[in-house]
Amino acid sequence: MHFRKMTFATGLVAGLVAGTVVASAQEQTIRIGTVYSIATVNNYTAIEKGWFKQFGINVEIETLDTSANVIALLATNRLQMIEGGISAAYFNALEQKMPIIIAGDRTSTPLNHKLLVRKDLEGKVTRIADLKGRIIGNNGTGSVTTYELSKLLESDGVNPKDVEFKNLGFPLQGPAFKSKSLDATLIIQPWGTSLVDDGTAFLLADPDDRVKVRPLTIAVTMINTDWAKQNDQLLRNFYIAYLRSVREYCVALHGGPNRKEMVDRVTRTGPLKDVSFIEKYPWPARNMNGEVNMPSLMDMQDFFFENGFIKTKFAADKLVTKEYSDNANRVLGAFPEVNKDSKITGCR
Repeated sequence: MHFRKMTFATGLVAGLVAGTVVASAQEQTIRIGTVYSIATVNNYTAIEKGWFKQFGINVEIETLDTSANVIALLATNRLQMIEGGISAAYFNALEQKMPIIIAGDRTSTPLNHKLLVRKDLEGKVTRIADLKGRIIGNNGTGSVTTYELSKLLESDGVNPKDVEFKNLGFPLQGPAFKSKSLDATLIIQPWGTSLVDDGTAFLLADPDDRVKVRPLTIAVTMINTDWAKQNDQLLRNFYIAYLRSVREYCVALHGGPNRKEMVDRVTRTGPLKDVSFIEKYPWPARNMNGEVNMPSLMDMQDFFFENGFIKTKFAADKLVTKEYSDNANRVLGAFPEVNKDSKITGCR
């Protein structure tokens, strides 16, 4: 394996000279609402290593069921940032002139989402077309899962209107399989691996293989723009620490020397406590420089518009700001080199 030692000091010194602000006497708090994923460890990395603290930032993390239902908390500044899936709710909030905008990537291809089917249907359901007329789990109407599911169905000639979507949070979908109230679902990790391993379901398809616009950006960070205008330097500093920890995460994802440390942090800060399981199941990838793939986002907007989830479409510059991630990357300098032997395509 080939690694280059990660050094951020040079970039950080350059950034401080360029005008970033170090810790002040009084910390300022940023509240982040996050839909749990192993990628949530990104925040705890920056907290534990003191990267937020060096800028006088205290980060409070609130776990969410879905980002689609809490846009109002962001718009009213109850939360200053949300990490979660792209949904129709985001575009509708922009139409209502709510003060929010996407500021960076949170999860991109490879997603390692899985289209699973109840185990007792194995042999009866052998392809996506066999799901016609069946009940498929969806974690929320107008969610990014709605988009992915629809694209998967269409890839095998199934009109999404020919199946029944049943809204269920990811943790509830396993029990729904066992009670036979659900035939199939598109599910994220770790539930995707867990439900196959315990014999509850079998793998039918993977959106990474079938959704054509790649890399597919399905989760993002969103910020309150009114708050951002009033706290410009604070947010710039936040993103320096945030993207520093994203880089750390990507090195670990590819089996870097910090892998064990990252796995330990996941078990201490999240609901997953089985180290062997965390080591085994695939982690969600993300863009190392925080960049959202705009063709992917625009395709989602087209889908939501064409299917009546939203009434208005927006230009790319109204959907995403690169201001904070671009500044952070300038400060941090060159990206760390990931394991060249890794077969994972994302998080580079």
